[in-house]
Amino acid sequence: MLIDTYGRQATDLRVSLTDRCNLRCTYCMPEEGLQWLSKTGLLSDDEIVRLIDIAVTSLGVEEVRFTGGEPLLRPGLVGIVERVAALAPRPQMSLTTNGIGLKRTATALRTAGLDRVNVSLDTLRPDVFKTLTRRDRHQDVLEGMQAAREAGLTPVKVNSVLMPGLNDDEAPDLLAWAIDHEYELRFIEQMPLDAQHGWKRDGMIAAGDILASLRTRFELTDEGSQERGSAPAERWIVDGGPHRVGVIASVTRPFCAACDRTRLTADGQIRTCLFAREETDLRTALRSDTGDEEIARIWRVAMWGKKAGGDLDDPTFVQPDRPMSAIGG
Repeated sequence: MLIDTYGRQATDLRVSLTDRCNLRCTYCMPEEGLQWLSKTGLLSDDEIVRLIDIAVTSLGVEEVRFTGGEPLLRPGLVGIVERVAALAPRPQMSLTTNGIGLKRTATALRTAGLDRVNVSLDTLRPDVFKTLTRRDRHQDVLEGMQAAREAGLTPVKVNSVLMPGLNDDEAPDLLAWAIDHEYELRFIEQMPLDAQHGWKRDGMIAAGDILASLRTRFELTDEGSQERGSAPAERWIVDGGPHRVGVIASVTRPFCAACDRTRLTADGQIRTCLFAREETDLRTALRSDTGDEEIARIWRVAMWGKKAGGDLDDPTFVQPDRPMSAIGG
């Protein structure tokens, strides 16, 4: 098992398949992009599957989330999903995507064994989408989400980040749209994981602001902590149900005490937290003919040293040195 000194057990593995992305979201990376990892620096398909196998069979991991960058840009994605689905025990598998490539891949991913998807969509307005992402691909995302729903990759969860002066007025419209299309909407507070280090605490749309905006149109009833468990999103029942909306308040209402995640970067590093500045190298062990038992031991030691959590209000907080695109969401 992957246990830390605070008694938390990591059963949820986030696997970044690539640092590349076909969008340039303003809260993630600069317009010109980043210096991408070399092909030899990335884990191979076989290496990824081997590490997931170790995590599932030896370390107690029950859920695997494929992330990026944009994971649909990984050429071997469908094959990776198919091989992980064949593991015993079989983990639950999901994927976080910007949705652009879902229209052409949703059916193949479902056939391979993927259970569901999370799609990032911050606005219903094509012009705002273009401003936020620096790409004119709004319709592609909408069509991708529809394809995912039709393929059975459900529930389709929608992740939205609200930005001041751009889409901060859209929360009620986004929720009404999600309910109409049978999507599960979750708002995420903007986190300090942008490559340009432009994040400012006082400029963020916080959970309280989001809920106040939603309540101008909807009645929200707190689902309660018992239903939440270790999930990052606090959820509210909308207008008596059955629809729900979530808020992931990583900054103003951190949930570190219940965290059950371990993270594998695209270049084979273990990270115990999105905000961590330390990593543990598994790629070198993989490529040095190290046995599975020793790799599992290295992973356990890394998780044992996991910190209690990051306090973003602490003046000594130092922003992580890798952007979101490099470490996975």
